[in-house]
Amino acid sequence: MKDDYLKKQARWLSEGQIDRRQFIRAAIATGLAIPAALTLSTNVLAATPKKGGKLRLGSSYGSTTDTLDAGTSENGMSQAILYARGNHLTEINNDGTLVPELAESFEPSNGAQTWVFNLRQGVEFHNGKTMTADDVIATFNYHRDENSKSAAKGLLSGVKEIKKDGDNRVIFELDGGNADFPFIVSDYHILIMPTKDGMIEDANDPVGTGAYIIEKFEPGVRTTAKRNPNYFKEGRGHFDEVEFITLSDTTARQNAIMNGDVDFIDNVDPKTVRLLGRVPTLDILKTTGTQHYTFPMRVNAAPFDNYDLRMALKHSLKRQELVDKILLGNGEPGNDVPVNASMPFLNTDLPVHEFNPEKAAEHYKKSGHSGAIQLSVSDAAFPGAVDAAQLIAASAKEAGIEIEIVREPSDGYWSNVWNKKPWCACYWGGRPTQDWMYSAAYTSDTEWNDTAWKDGESAKKFNDLVVMARSETDEAKRKDQYWEAQRLLQDDGGAIVAMWASFIHAHAKTLAHDEQVAANWQSDGNKVAERWWFA
Repeated sequence: MKDDYLKKQARWLSEGQIDRRQFIRAAIATGLAIPAALTLSTNVLAATPKKGGKLRLGSSYGSTTDTLDAGTSENGMSQAILYARGNHLTEINNDGTLVPELAESFEPSNGAQTWVFNLRQGVEFHNGKTMTADDVIATFNYHRDENSKSAAKGLLSGVKEIKKDGDNRVIFELDGGNADFPFIVSDYHILIMPTKDGMIEDANDPVGTGAYIIEKFEPGVRTTAKRNPNYFKEGRGHFDEVEFITLSDTTARQNAIMNGDVDFIDNVDPKTVRLLGRVPTLDILKTTGTQHYTFPMRVNAAPFDNYDLRMALKHSLKRQELVDKILLGNGEPGNDVPVNASMPFLNTDLPVHEFNPEKAAEHYKKSGHSGAIQLSVSDAAFPGAVDAAQLIAASAKEAGIEIEIVREPSDGYWSNVWNKKPWCACYWGGRPTQDWMYSAAYTSDTEWNDTAWKDGESAKKFNDLVVMARSETDEAKRKDQYWEAQRLLQDDGGAIVAMWASFIHAHAKTLAHDEQVAANWQSDGNKVAERWWFA
């Protein structure tokens, strides 16, 4: 009876119905001894990290067009490699809080218009160079340059001047107050790079300050790295070696983790969660944060330059059906704004965009459009993206709208399709603040504005509101500004935010991690290589 009870508890644990602490307490309460294999699977018990071993991380992301230039990195694989090889002034910790990283401390003045970052002393790059204020300033200026193609350029548009006060103190002067600026400098693109004669010589140089030293970089295939013996963070960077492997195909990724060819995979297909959960050597890890799946319409390209056509499509989606059939319940419907209840100032008065074939047909008739509308998709965008597109086409058909699905190659999707084709599938890991999310993907000055929603009265008002809210210290006024920004974005913008999706991972039971796992990105904030270890 006790064995049956333990098996039932273990099954509930693998299916996510109880957490590891609940499992341990239940077992102890009934006088059951916890087998060694289950002790490994709980991770909570593995409180003391151990050094050694080779981590093989299989990711759904990665493309042959990837580079080591942090500014142009555009997918989860690139991000994981960046976090392994380098660091930022601040970081989102695994408990979700913002903490100093290469900075030792930071403080605002002048109404958050001036920010001072005091740097850690003695931090070394992989080439032996000591990090100084010059490296920080040159890195930020690389992204701010007028000819920069960096995705961080828009994030830093409010930076007016950067100067140093000695080798270990950097002062940022902004063109207006920004209470969220310490969050901005944690953006993964702004990895601090080494300088020579005050300049960034090569943004593709793999040298950083991180826990791992890149040995071989094969974009879209694999990247290998070894542990940095001089890493400045205590209690981080435990593996001797790390191998990042691109496994874009869902079945290949699943087989790799089941066969023991890799130790960790991201983006587990919700359809296979139960199957993988029954594998005795594996654990399933689910985290919920700000990840959302979108279908951006570029408003500068026909037919999406037509307001009524955009509204027709927004009302033609069966969003709950997408959550039920694509996410298998592991998420919730979106409402065409990149803000959910986990973020401050969610506008709870927004109209709910849900399937309404009559309203969709009415807007479509007003648009004057006829013929098929092309939707470019690949499962590289997110697991089940192609199936989601087919569901969207089926529901749109009920409103008299014809959608032609264009199957795009997975390799090169982020370089050749996203942010280029008029309508496509996309995922966003999300950001912890509205200002950061808007600055990354929606304001007129960001390279990653994948809806091209920049002109017109509504777009211009939205941009003005984002700037005003950024420096507003009165919470009530800031709320009103963000609420209005969301209203404009939902109504006139080109983003179809279809679903909020949980991160689902599978990993070998031999891997251990801290009790709290970050949900700001997949894969423990994409820092499994730095934070986890073999138990």
